[in-house]
Amino acid sequence: MRATQWMGKDHVEVNEVPDPRLLNDRDAIVKVTSTAICGSDLHLYDGFIPTMKKGDILGHEFMGEVVEVGKGVGNLRVGDRVVVPFPIACGACTACERGLFSVCENSNPNAGMAEKLWGHSPCGIYGYSHLVGGYPGGQAEYARVPFADVGPLKVEDDLTDEQVLFLTDIFPTGYMGAEMCDISPGDVVAVWGAGPVGLFAVASAKMLGAERVIAIDRFGYRLDKAREAGATDVLNYEEVDVLDALNELTAGRGPDGCIDAAGLEATHPTTAVDAYDRAKTAVMAETERPHALREAIMACRNGGTVSIVGVYGGLMDKFPVGSLMNRSLTVRTGQAHVHRYLKPLYEKIRDGEIDPTFLISHTLPLDRAPEGYRMFRDKEDNCTKVVLKP
Repeated sequence: MRATQWMGKDHVEVNEVPDPRLLNDRDAIVKVTSTAICGSDLHLYDGFIPTMKKGDILGHEFMGEVVEVGKGVGNLRVGDRVVVPFPIACGACTACERGLFSVCENSNPNAGMAEKLWGHSPCGIYGYSHLVGGYPGGQAEYARVPFADVGPLKVEDDLTDEQVLFLTDIFPTGYMGAEMCDISPGDVVAVWGAGPVGLFAVASAKMLGAERVIAIDRFGYRLDKAREAGATDVLNYEEVDVLDALNELTAGRGPDGCIDAAGLEATHPTTAVDAYDRAKTAVMAETERPHALREAIMACRNGGTVSIVGVYGGLMDKFPVGSLMNRSLTVRTGQAHVHRYLKPLYEKIRDGEIDPTFLISHTLPLDRAPEGYRMFRDKEDNCTKVVLKP
């Protein structure tokens, strides 16, 4: 089969690789009909996530048709159309029973590796380094789906791939980011990063009842998309001082909820600050550029909530812990527990509450994945989201 492979920093290729096969009775094989490049895939592309190996198959946002099932999979049949959540979860451990699917205790075969960096291991993730299992990803013609009796959601043919594909990751991730803010009527929510997750966080905050949603980015076309998603205000951080602007918009209080949807490769308009973090990450003295997170903490109102759904991998410098502690802030974070959001968000799409296709800017054949990665990373041609068709 054809698959997108990580070949080194800034280098992906689409090559012939062996077809996947069933390895466990709870496995299924899915013929991929649509897959997408995630913003967090760019962290792999840019070399920020350790333990990648040359030839690893990328991709954790995919859906398709079931073509083979293990004898332990009773909920799926050959021919079923499914979306596959990016966390690989067993469904039976303590974490899964509590709905914390992205920290499943049984799906990461390299748990010992993750424990050395993070203290405890999260779940396994498709196509996202050996730190989280080394599972082949879904930017391919076929994919093996472990614990297929737990993860995939069957979807009807009345909706297109493009309408349901983002249930795999970015819609639940953005929704969870907004949900963690415990939004009440009249609340103001600010979202750092108007990429795919940030745009779904904006849309979700509005769905959950926020009165004002403020999107923060530096690209005009992304801020335009944020308005389309429901943002009442937008801030270009290269044109305004974000902290001053947020205080002005909130009568000096700060937003009730602050969502970091930017993650570890954030940029800063002050050259010296940006250069400081770029220099430290270049020599691995830190692994993150946490400009957005620092700002979200400093901006949040006293007693408010900082919600982190942008991806971070390791260690950061100059973290404003004093602001957190002295101002009674709550921090909530995590990889999305996608399984628990699949059905409710699927119904929101079917009921017409949201049309996720607004996000898609480019649809390419799988063989053009290298072009898609470069375009997405470099913000070429007003790129907001690339869908790949095997």
